[in-house]
Amino acid sequence: MTRKSHKHEIFATQQNLLRRTIKAPNGFDDRLSFQGAVPGNRAQRQKDTQLASSLKSYLDGLANWNLAGKPGTSGTKKINLALQGGGAHGAFTWGVVDQLLADDRLEIVGMSGASAGAVNAVMVADGLARGGRAEARQRLADFWRAASAGGDLPPMQRAVTDRLFSLMPFASTPMQNWLEAMSHYFSPYELNPLNINPLQELIARFVDFDAVRASDLALFVAATNVHTGRLRIFPRETITAEAVMASAALPFMFRAVEIDGTPYWDGGYMGNPAIFPFLQSTDSEDVVVVQINPVSRATTPRTSSEIINRLNEITFNSALISELRAMDFANQLIDNGQLRGGTGKNQYRKLNIHRIHLGGLGTRLTASSKMKTDFDFFELLRRAGQRAAHRFLDQHFDDIGRQSTLDLAAESGVEWA
Repeated sequence: MTRKSHKHEIFATQQNLLRRTIKAPNGFDDRLSFQGAVPGNRAQRQKDTQLASSLKSYLDGLANWNLAGKPGTSGTKKINLALQGGGAHGAFTWGVVDQLLADDRLEIVGMSGASAGAVNAVMVADGLARGGRAEARQRLADFWRAASAGGDLPPMQRAVTDRLFSLMPFASTPMQNWLEAMSHYFSPYELNPLNINPLQELIARFVDFDAVRASDLALFVAATNVHTGRLRIFPRETITAEAVMASAALPFMFRAVEIDGTPYWDGGYMGNPAIFPFLQSTDSEDVVVVQINPVSRATTPRTSSEIINRLNEITFNSALISELRAMDFANQLIDNGQLRGGTGKNQYRKLNIHRIHLGGLGTRLTASSKMKTDFDFFELLRRAGQRAAHRFLDQHFDDIGRQSTLDLAAESGVEWA
């Protein structure tokens, strides 16, 4: 491949990133139709101008998501949280968020989540709306205690919760065995013709959605449109128990959740988690991604469970990696002066992206650990999350509000042969 064609391919990839099939409130993906130019020549500069104009127009279309919050307490730093889904390992997210809530130097002004990440997000939103930081921390603790094997859920809710957290086609209890066996022979439409979904009752038990919708928190829940394959974002004003159910609707476990006549599946397939809503939705330019699916593993999976686990990790990380590429490209346009950076009218944020992740613990956990629902295991992950958040703040608190601590180009780069 020549250097010229190599640059062309890179640029074409960047264009395609901005044509991602998100269900945005305008037709941005339909307007990006420029092809053929090679970076560096006159034609390309014209294309760059067109691209910047199209991206600006797209961002203007996000204005109905502009939920800029009230000014924070003097001396606090505002952050947005983007919470990944990932089975029982979501207890790590519980620990991270708990530690961030306990730090009075920070104010959480926005949250985005998919699947189990969406469940964590609405628990926090409910607590913040009804009692502030302490209530949000208690709400998370109560939910994870109830969701554990020693919790007080009825048998059907227990099976559903275990399956939600496992994201794995293996069973360890009689109820899970029954659900697993039936899913091999019947779809959720055949197995559950009355569309009984115990997850709805479980979510409604812990979350007052009226209080959440009336709050100031910028909240986004991701789901996958079954018909179009596109990402659907539910902003705070439209979030219901059904929206959270849609975000966590594993196709072989639940019937697609229909909202206004449109069926939705698990949000982890297309936005795990979604970052782009924070381009204009709050007055914070910092996004902390809580990532619980390892990107890299040094060993080759060989058993069926290891293979399925690795496929899940790759699948549920792919949307995040694409988001990071898009954020990197948008930041480049701002740096090059093709988009006006800032927080005023017709200005666009250069987001500072940070990450807190499982680290070495994530690679040591086995495939079956995503199925574990005993409270001791949840506590182990919670403490790991607290320590990870504490380390992040020790190392990077001063960077919040100033610069990214995640190398977007390195994290989202393509390996060329």
